[in-house]
Amino acid sequence: MLEHGGRLRVAARYYGIPQGDWLDLSTGIAPEPWPVPSMSSDAWARLPEEDDGLAEAACACYGAAQALPVAGSQAAIQALPALFAAGRVGVLAPSYAEHAQAWRRAGHRLLHLAAGDIEARLDELDMLVLANPNNPTGERFEPSRLLDWQARLARHGGCLLVDEAFMDCTPEYSLAAHSQRPGLVVLRSFGKFFGLAGVRLGFVLAETGLLARLHERLGPWTVSGPARALGLQALGPAGGAARERRAGQLRAAGKRLAALLDAHGLAPAGSTALFQWVRMPDAARLHDFLARQGILVRLFETPASLRFGLPADERGWQRLAQALADPARPRGRGLVRERAGTIADESASREFP
Repeated sequence: MLEHGGRLRVAARYYGIPQGDWLDLSTGIAPEPWPVPSMSSDAWARLPEEDDGLAEAACACYGAAQALPVAGSQAAIQALPALFAAGRVGVLAPSYAEHAQAWRRAGHRLLHLAAGDIEARLDELDMLVLANPNNPTGERFEPSRLLDWQARLARHGGCLLVDEAFMDCTPEYSLAAHSQRPGLVVLRSFGKFFGLAGVRLGFVLAETGLLARLHERLGPWTVSGPARALGLQALGPAGGAARERRAGQLRAAGKRLAALLDAHGLAPAGSTALFQWVRMPDAARLHDFLARQGILVRLFETPASLRFGLPADERGWQRLAQALADPARPRGRGLVRERAGTIADESASREFP
């Protein structure tokens, strides 16, 4: 399996620092979890029932026509490739590497594409897979551009898959309202924006036939009763004002993190509200330096870069600022400032030796 952020137990063992002493900025998940409401014992004791209104709440929240709840968008990422005949799949690179792995495992032929190369190669593809905003680069694609690509793919039976895991703070970029179109699939994540990754909840937005096929493949009870109850509460109309406040707070925190990094010579090359992406040749050295102080960030080897998530409280902010200001901090051999779209290789990472 591929490595991901949040491997705090591994870091604690490797560096000999107790798990409770870490500042974990490695995941790109909202640092303050959404308040978990009290739940009926039925949510725990009974099998989940799919006519509870969760899909309708997600549709209303995201502006989609239909939605299929899944056990995190990762479940859909792994299952969807088997629903399509083997073909040529263009995958944005660098990006969330699980996409490429899933399509490769299902027997598809992959073509790793920088954003600037997609236009010229689109007509060769049966499927285009990208994240918007992209992870880890933070690159965004205008909806009009994506809809044009989707229409071109659809003309020869192709499909566009857009992973909108980090979309909640920039809904103006979402394709959710168009997701009923044949040849378009949109993924939404619940855990990142709501700070509840452990719930394992996500949604697939697509046309009815594809959702039915995916539902059949995943089988019954894919989302637990407590996850459904929590999702219904958080995505429902009563939570609208709180969601708006949270989005504003996260956008402000993202700007604060960008300014902090910039002030210490680490100007981000890309970002979302939930993370900042810094390219530098000596990324591994800075990753190790921060880890030895109990600060875990996300290391990428290809391209050499770091992803910084948001601290949860003022103490965390000050701890990060102090570490970045440390005279012993690796300064690198100069930042890599190329536009993210010029990179044509799949992202790779290795947190620890």
